[in-house]
Amino acid sequence: MTAQTRTSDRRPDDPARRPHEGARRSDDAARGPVGGPSPAVAGAADAPDEEVDPLLIGRRIRARRTERGMSLAELAAALDRAPSQLSVIENGKRELRLGELRRIARALEVGVEDLLDPAPPSRRAALEIALERAQAGTLYRGLDLPDLPVRKTLSDAAIETILTLHEELRRLHAQRAATPEEARRVNGQLRQEQSEAGNYYPALEETARELLARIGHSGGPLSHRKVSLLAEELGFTLHSVPDLPHSARSITDASSMRIYLPLGRDAADPRTTVLQALSAHALGMAEPADYGELLRQRVEVNYLAAAMLVPEQGASEFLQAAKAQRELSVEDLRDEFAVTYELAAHRFTNLATHHLDIPVHFLKVHSSGTIVKAYQNDHVRFPTDALGAVEGQLVCRWWSARRVFRAEDRMRQYSQYTDKPGGTYWCTSRIESGSGGEFSISVGTDFAHTRWFRGRETTVRHASSCPDPDCCRRPAPELVERWQGSVWPVARLHASLLAAMPTGTFTGVDRVAMLEFLERHAPSEPHTASADGG
Repeated sequence: MTAQTRTSDRRPDDPARRPHEGARRSDDAARGPVGGPSPAVAGAADAPDEEVDPLLIGRRIRARRTERGMSLAELAAALDRAPSQLSVIENGKRELRLGELRRIARALEVGVEDLLDPAPPSRRAALEIALERAQAGTLYRGLDLPDLPVRKTLSDAAIETILTLHEELRRLHAQRAATPEEARRVNGQLRQEQSEAGNYYPALEETARELLARIGHSGGPLSHRKVSLLAEELGFTLHSVPDLPHSARSITDASSMRIYLPLGRDAADPRTTVLQALSAHALGMAEPADYGELLRQRVEVNYLAAAMLVPEQGASEFLQAAKAQRELSVEDLRDEFAVTYELAAHRFTNLATHHLDIPVHFLKVHSSGTIVKAYQNDHVRFPTDALGAVEGQLVCRWWSARRVFRAEDRMRQYSQYTDKPGGTYWCTSRIESGSGGEFSISVGTDFAHTRWFRGRETTVRHASSCPDPDCCRRPAPELVERWQGSVWPVARLHASLLAAMPTGTFTGVDRVAMLEFLERHAPSEPHTASADGG
């Protein structure tokens, strides 16, 4: 991969990336001489799953009757039916038996196959069918709107407008319903791919080397000056502004080759922010077509930025020397390259398996115990929901990622052994503060590889039987009995769409923590109600 290689040969406007749009378009027969209906119309006019669609058949009967110059009453008389009965058929309100369909076909002097043709007979018919189906759907019914009669006075443009609005509402509903599940699904796929690759991507490492070579960086920490030189080398100017949208870390204007950065905002290392923007440019990132591509782009951009801040050659040599001394430490990697502990931990997972033959796991956990990020290729078992999602789940209270918050000395490295159902693991954790509060950053490995790490001499050891609820998810029976029926917490909902309500909780609150809190703060004398109930 070179500095100008795109992550995909397909652009967002490539039809191959959007097969659903092609499937929504009706065929040429349905378009009519004026041109085809909009995607919203075509989508609603596609034949349903049933073999015979009464609505479409009714419109074809009406079209053939009109072509022959027959009135509704004349065709009804030929069929020995009342005009009102034929009107019900033409409006698709009744299904026809095959014998009835044959009689109608004979009266219209057409073949049965003509009436069963799945294509709408005209563009107007396609619009009317789409509007009828839209009004029959649950989305339209849920709006509590009156039925809109499909009359000749209702213009094609009006129907098109209604259908376009309906399709946009449908899309927004589908997007809101699918985003959390899609996010968890894609995150699971990415985590599996990272595990299989040892979280090491040679093409991105090569791209990082090429970019650093362009500014003559041979090793050591990447200074702010060199980051600025790299931006200049790639044709960009950097602009710190006070009004950058709060939701954006940076904004790149590719037409003017400008990168806008926040001014006066407490943020992470500005080098990382700039390098992420430059990485997106170097990798040829286009606007993502879906949520999955968005997450993949984010993983690649973050990886490349980290690979420039902690170059592979210098970092691997540093880590191999530390391994030889049995002094592997994420803290030392952080200090050697002047980066944050979290970035150093991420970078360690990139290089540990490939260069050191050490399987590892990584966790970023909020002080509430909720997992924000996770990676493993050492077979440690993370908590998951029913769909296999890790993000948003609560880590066992006995894991290092939770126990570190109890440590009084936060300057010193915290390490512990944990006996888990899959074996004994060693882990080292450190706390970092962010905009969302405090987070623990943890890196660990299985017991067999502990001998290479500083901190292996720790005497701290805990046992975890999670996901067994009796490990830490179920409150002590005496607490449950004491507080049963007298507690009603208000949950702090998770801001992340990736996070479902934690398992084993009541109304979204950690039940164990809640009851322990109540026990600590309960008054020594129980409250006695007054005679008036006060």
